[in-house]
Amino acid sequence: METSIIKSQAYGKDRVRVVRVVRHADGWQEIADYSVRCLLSGDQFESSYTKGDNKLVVATDSQKNTVFYLAKTLPAEKVMVPEVFAAEIAKFMVNKYDHVTTCQVKIITKPWERMQLNNTQHPHSFYREGKETRWTEAVVTKINPPSKIGLKARIDSGFYDLEVLKTTNSAFTDFWRDELTTLPDMPDRLLSTKVLCQWKYVAGNLDALENIPFDAIYAGAKRNTLDAFANDPRAWVHASVQTTLYIMADRTLNDFAQVDDIYYALPNIHYFPFDLSPFGLKNLQADAEVYMPIADPSGYITATVSRPSKGKI
Repeated sequence: METSIIKSQAYGKDRVRVVRVVRHADGWQEIADYSVRCLLSGDQFESSYTKGDNKLVVATDSQKNTVFYLAKTLPAEKVMVPEVFAAEIAKFMVNKYDHVTTCQVKIITKPWERMQLNNTQHPHSFYREGKETRWTEAVVTKINPPSKIGLKARIDSGFYDLEVLKTTNSAFTDFWRDELTTLPDMPDRLLSTKVLCQWKYVAGNLDALENIPFDAIYAGAKRNTLDAFANDPRAWVHASVQTTLYIMADRTLNDFAQVDDIYYALPNIHYFPFDLSPFGLKNLQADAEVYMPIADPSGYITATVSRPSKGKI
């Protein structure tokens, strides 16, 4: 006889591809292209795992249908912002089904860029190019299940695969040295990374969360990432990937009070000058012009940056 217990559970539908088009009276059109994951959890689902009892299981196909239903019936402004759409799906699920305690919705944005022809933005034509991927995850939970009175929500957002490179203004010197060290000081180097950035919004009720300028924060976090990487005039900011990461995060925390903390992962994608001395050519240090990309191994720098606690100096 089985004696193990279900410690936690969640089930649902993943990779639900949904596209919403907004058509304005003047001919201007907008598009949102998402991949949605919707997961449900609650204590009453335990019997579906331990006893083969499916009576309370909301079919994953029904969850898929709900995504399309809400994409059509919600006001456009609640669909075109992924954070708001994710929260609406999660809220709908926990309100509709008494036995659902928590709904977790993750949305990955598949970006389309509006075509610009003859210096004019086209009203209804788009193209897709390689760029970072925006994502969000909303989790809505009943405070006192099965009561629908009182819901708490958490929203996290971010982007990944923002690939950046600069050919100068990056250093790595004066680091720890011992008998295992072979890396020389690099007062100037080519630096490339593929940015993963994610942030948590300050917790609050659903109404407060829906008033957050999600699109502006996404654009601001991306802008701060690029500007700190390329433009900060202070030399110490470019002394390592760690310092650049810190400035990226600090700028966004200062710009947006709604962001609680921010996490970065910056793999150091190495480009090393190729030694051409066997052929009588100088191509190292100040003479470096030809590089060999090295995929593996790579450095991997991460940090979570937050505001100081109240009372902390």
